[in-house]
Amino acid sequence: ELRAPREIVLLENLRFHAQEEANDDDFAQKLAKPFDTYVTDAFGSLHRAHASTDRVLHYLPRCAIGFLVEKELAALETVRTAPTRPFVAIVGGAKVSDKIGLIEELSQQVDALVVGGGMAYTFLAAQGKPIGESLVEENKIHLAKRIITRLETKHIPFYLPVDHVVAPAFPDARLKDASEIPGTRIVETGQPWEDGMGLDIGPKTAALFAQAVARAKTVLWNGPMGVFEYTAFAKGTLAVGEAVAAAKVFSVVGGGDSVAAIESLGLAEKISHLSTGGGATLAYLETGDLPGLAAIREAHKRALQMDMAE
Repeated sequence: ELRAPREIVLLENLRFHAQEEANDDDFAQKLAKPFDTYVTDAFGSLHRAHASTDRVLHYLPRCAIGFLVEKELAALETVRTAPTRPFVAIVGGAKVSDKIGLIEELSQQVDALVVGGGMAYTFLAAQGKPIGESLVEENKIHLAKRIITRLETKHIPFYLPVDHVVAPAFPDARLKDASEIPGTRIVETGQPWEDGMGLDIGPKTAALFAQAVARAKTVLWNGPMGVFEYTAFAKGTLAVGEAVAAAKVFSVVGGGDSVAAIESLGLAEKISHLSTGGGATLAYLETGDLPGLAAIREAHKRALQMDMAE
């Protein structure tokens, strides 16, 4: 309970409570009881239908979004519905399955699609290219083929790595800060290699991706080009970050590693929008909506009905 009209209460992370993730009604009522107005500025949580982002709004119909959420929606909606063309999307990260919805959506909107990171190997496998022991999602190869075919049919340029930084195995965490891992080498796409994993894009690929960015007017970047946590495999991600920052484009960068790369280079001021969301950014780009935003809209309707009843 609040003890004074102007008292500020700071709660510990609500996800420590099982009732929060369960979107529990009793828990939501307890959260709402001391208050009469709800403002959400936690964009990174709005993709979750939890007690504090969804159910609580049944008991706090007078609500609003904050300035950060407003800024996020303005930038992401520009990319989704009104990008200045050419629009180039760069997608990285480990797995196709993590971002298949985003890739599917982007394949219908972009003027060029760039794919790097671990997920690139599923696409290269779909093209029948040798990938050594690199990460591949066998059950997503059919989706990769479908996306490739769609882009080819629409004559949309599709960029995959043309060379790779390959290491004998996934590196030991103790070597995180090392600039070189024993056995690391550069392998060109199409060149047979039976051992080793592709852990970063090579220099030719970095230059190719930079050329694609230079031709754009709008750029969306989500996901690293390699195992960015390790110095030896961070060059590709850093090169893409430099290319995006240098380009005269409306640029949106989302995802922890992508944002970290921009910040580590001191280039944050040269990016139009650095998104604070991870899953929320992906979900909004895929669907144009989030459970937390839907809950706000429904609460507004209830508040309007209350006002009319009065």
